[in-house]
Amino acid sequence: MKNIRYPPFHPVTVFLTEKPETATLTSCVVLHKLNKVVSSMERQKSFSFKPTRLLVFSFTIFSSTLFLSTFTIWLFKSTPSLQNQSPLHLNTSLSSSPSLTSSYENNSANVSVSFQPLTVQALTRFTKNFTVHGVKIPTLIENRFTGPHSNITGPKSEDLTHHVEVDASSFNFTAMQEENRTSSSESRVSSEQKMKKKKKKKKVVADAADLGVETQVPVLDKIEQKKKKRVEECNLTKGYWVFDESYPLYDKDSCPFIDEGFDCEGNGRLDRNYTKWRWQPKGCDIPRFNATKMLELIRGKRLVFVGDSINRNQWESMLCMLFGAIRDPKKVYETHGRRITKEKGNYSFRFQDYQCTVEYYVSHFLVHESKARIGQRRRPTLRIDAIDHGSSRWRGADVLVFNTAHWWSHYKTKAGINYYQEGNLVHPRLNVTTALRKSLMTWSSWVDRHINPRKTQVFFRSSAPSHFRGGNWNSGGHCREATNPLNETLSTTYPEKDIIIEEIIKQMKTPVTLLNITSLSGYRIDGHPSMYGRKSQSSNIQDCSHWCLPGVPDTWNELLYFHLQSR
Repeated sequence: MKNIRYPPFHPVTVFLTEKPETATLTSCVVLHKLNKVVSSMERQKSFSFKPTRLLVFSFTIFSSTLFLSTFTIWLFKSTPSLQNQSPLHLNTSLSSSPSLTSSYENNSANVSVSFQPLTVQALTRFTKNFTVHGVKIPTLIENRFTGPHSNITGPKSEDLTHHVEVDASSFNFTAMQEENRTSSSESRVSSEQKMKKKKKKKKVVADAADLGVETQVPVLDKIEQKKKKRVEECNLTKGYWVFDESYPLYDKDSCPFIDEGFDCEGNGRLDRNYTKWRWQPKGCDIPRFNATKMLELIRGKRLVFVGDSINRNQWESMLCMLFGAIRDPKKVYETHGRRITKEKGNYSFRFQDYQCTVEYYVSHFLVHESKARIGQRRRPTLRIDAIDHGSSRWRGADVLVFNTAHWWSHYKTKAGINYYQEGNLVHPRLNVTTALRKSLMTWSSWVDRHINPRKTQVFFRSSAPSHFRGGNWNSGGHCREATNPLNETLSTTYPEKDIIIEEIIKQMKTPVTLLNITSLSGYRIDGHPSMYGRKSQSSNIQDCSHWCLPGVPDTWNELLYFHLQSR
């Protein structure tokens, strides 16, 4: 056998010089053995590692182990050991913390901090620097300060963004819990006493996001404070009329509730300037009437006007102002199907979408108009000791607007001769001022006895001035030349009727708001119907006591809206 080759991956080739038979047998044996050897060598070669690979693998394992060990040791050394998540109570004044004191150095009030138990948790989130044993480290805390004990009292609300340091070199957590419970309680009592002395409402608000704190801070609500200040300090009676092109708030064609006596435009008045004046108090503003907001204020309620025809004037104005916010006119209707006229005095209009009613009940004097036998005849009298018999309709209202004054004149009251009655006694003569005072005392007693102030807001509108020139309403008095407001009011003294009204209101148990419209209306000689109080101007009698609509009564309702909004 000569020149034998056996490549690693090819069959072995044998060149024979022996006999053919012997060569064949020998070649088979050799070929079998050689194939075994080759296979064994290939398997060993595929599963062997080179020295460089082994070195890299070993180095990687060693480095990883060393890094993990080092990181674990650093973590345990750098994290404070607070076993069993011991609760930590902090109760300290800002003056004991230099960092916090710096943020409040301009505050003269003593501001106290009282926190609920603080749970220290590892691996949550980074918040602020927390110093323990004098070593400042980034803490891994989830700060949650909530609950009734969490309060920071002070005169202002400020962001608590400074870092907090706690010297914990000698912490006794159990003793600290008991001590701080007492301290926190004393702090709360002191805070409550200060709040009572100031008598100011406060809201609880806080912004301590930088400390990871969700807490509450009692502070003055500046918006509410300004609102109260505006109502208390705003003198609505002093001011001036401003010409405003954005007025009126409605027009004749958009309101179907104006009766003939107040429909100046429908009766032929051509000028429109009297509808464009807006009252501007000195030093404050009144909001423009918003019909939708007003309807929301009286949603599900009863707004009731009680009084003489001047109060009907204001009531019709209110209907017109509210009607502008209603999309479907059919959803506003008189509950008894009545049409507004001077002859009928009781109306109740329902605004279906808001489930509210706006009502008017006539009562010229607020007391009972009666009759009594005087001599051989029964004559009209005024029972100044008995409330109007229609008062049962007033009860249960949510907003009551009263007035009386227009009829308290010598002409209307028969000059006080055999007119005023108390019990069975008809006074032969009684002064109108005395009679008015007695009547208002009767009214005030009824209000105190039958009106629940928790449900009902009571208003009393002051007298509206008349502007007759050259006589009274039945003796040639007029106001037809007036097309602009007066520069000054005709009367320089406050009406005696209104002084009596104010005195009676102050003596009442039930809170009553005086809707004082006397002075501001005194400028508006241009706002009366004058000769346009009816469609035919043939009569010499002019109306200089009632008011055109739209017109001055709209301002009265804006003042009413202002008071209702401010409560």
